[in-house]
Amino acid sequence: MTRVFSGVKPTGHLTLGNYLGAMRRWAEVDQHQADALFCVVDLHALTVDHDPARVRRLSRQTATLLLASGLDPEQCTVFVQSHVDEHTRLSYLLECVAADGEMRRMIQYREKAARERVRGGSVRLSLLTYPVLMAADILAYGTDEVPVGDDQAQHVELARDLAVRFNQRYGHTFVVPRATHPKVAARVMNLQDPMSKMGKSEDSGPGIVYLLDEPDVVRKKVMRAVTDSGSDVVYDREARPGPANLLEILAACEGRSPEELSGAYSSYGALKKDTAEAVVEVLRPVQERHRALCADPEHVDEVLRTGSERAREMARPRVDAAYRAIGLLPAV
Repeated sequence: MTRVFSGVKPTGHLTLGNYLGAMRRWAEVDQHQADALFCVVDLHALTVDHDPARVRRLSRQTATLLLASGLDPEQCTVFVQSHVDEHTRLSYLLECVAADGEMRRMIQYREKAARERVRGGSVRLSLLTYPVLMAADILAYGTDEVPVGDDQAQHVELARDLAVRFNQRYGHTFVVPRATHPKVAARVMNLQDPMSKMGKSEDSGPGIVYLLDEPDVVRKKVMRAVTDSGSDVVYDREARPGPANLLEILAACEGRSPEELSGAYSSYGALKKDTAEAVVEVLRPVQERHRALCADPEHVDEVLRTGSERAREMARPRVDAAYRAIGLLPAV
C-alpha cells in the first residue's frame, strides 16, 4: 500500500483550517486508502519561545482532536513525535547532508528571522534546522505521499532533495516522497484578514474559528467576516478574497464547488448565515467525540502508546540502515 505521513504541530488550538484543509481528508480518505501515519510533531513546537506546560497540554489536546476528527487507530497509526527516537536519530544524519544555504532560503525561517531582527532579537538555531527534522519525520517511514497545504510544499521539496542526495552519496536508502494537496480549501484564510492563513499559532482573534468553539461563537465570527464593498457574490480569489474565502469554506463543508455556490447567493448576509450554520454542523460531531474522549483519558494514552510502538517498529530498520550507509560503526 501507499504510505502516507502527516503531522500537526501543537503550537495552538486547532482551527477550522486544520480540519477542512487536512484532518477531514485524513479521516475520510487517507486512512482507508493507504498505510497512514499521523503524528503530533511536538518537537517542532520547541523552535520558538514556549511554555512547557502549554506544549504538553496542547499536545494531548491535538492528539485527542485527531481521534475526534475520525482517525481510527485500527486503520492508521496515531502517535507523538517525541515518543519515537528515530526522528531525532535520523535528523542529525540529514543535517550532515543538508546545506546551510538551502536552510536559510526556507520561507518560514526567513520571515520569522526578519521579524526578530526588527525587534533587535534573534531566533533559535532549531528554527533554522527544523525543516531537516521534518524531512526525517517523513523519510524515516518510507513515506510515498505527504498531504500538506500549499504553505508546506517547500518542506516536502526539501525532504525530496535530501532523500535523493543521501541515496546518491551513500546508496539507496530512502523513498523519495511527493506532496499531495486537497482540491478545495487547501488554505482556509482568516475571516478578518482573508489574505492571511487561519493559523493556530495566533493566541486569539475574531477571524479564527477553533474546532472547540461553541456554536454561538462560530456564528458570531462568521457573521462578522470581512467581505468587500461589492453587492454581488462572485468567486474571485485574487480580486475578492473575503467572499471567496467564505465560498471555499461553505463548499468544503458541503462537498460542492465555490464557483457553483457563488451563483446561488444575491447577498453576503445570506452567504454568511449559510456558511456559519454549515461550519457549526461540520464541527458538531467532532466536538461530541472530543468530549467523549476527554472522559476516557486512558483510552487516549493507550492509542498513543500503541501508535508509538508501531511507528518505532516501522522507522527503526530504515534509520539503522541509514546509520550503516553513512559510515557509522554498528553498536555491539
